[in-house]
Amino acid sequence: MQALKTHTKKNLTLIFFSILLSANTAMAKTDLTAQENYAKALAKIHQKDTDHTAHTNPIDKSQDFHGVFYGFLPCNDCNGIKTTLSLKQKNNYLLVTQPARDSSREFYEKGKYSWNEENNTLILTPRKESTPRQYLIKDEGTIIQLNSDGTQMSEELEESYTLRRSDTVKAREVHIH
Repeated sequence: MQALKTHTKKNLTLIFFSILLSANTAMAKTDLTAQENYAKALAKIHQKDTDHTAHTNPIDKSQDFHGVFYGFLPCNDCNGIKTTLSLKQKNNYLLVTQPARDSSREFYEKGKYSWNEENNTLILTPRKESTPRQYLIKDEGTIIQLNSDGTQMSEELEESYTLRRSDTVKAREVHIH
């Protein structure tokens, strides 16, 4: 009987230390997690006071300014010119014009566009020898053609020389009279 009590005491002692040891490991893991959370919180506090602009990449906004713009521009010897300007990635553009007259031939012009953030203008430079076109960027979905010298047109003419991005216009209807 005495041997049984001794053997039981040893087993109970072993079980007790096993439980104690496993609890200590769990507490160590909890302490480690608490330390990591504290370190993250401390880093966030210090991060607010740090200026990261010195090592961020500059954003080229012209890469975000692309889409398809539509309009119906005035014409001296026809009822108007249906105009589609597609600003693509890598600063490429395609300008498609179609005068409203008996022959409905489309004219295509390809080239590069650049963005002048200071003047808020868009400059189309054709591949073939031709005069660059300039547009005033009114907002994300509206551009207005400028005079050949880069000056703005009168307010009365501005609406007639406006192109709107396709996702900002509900319908692409063109009325020719």
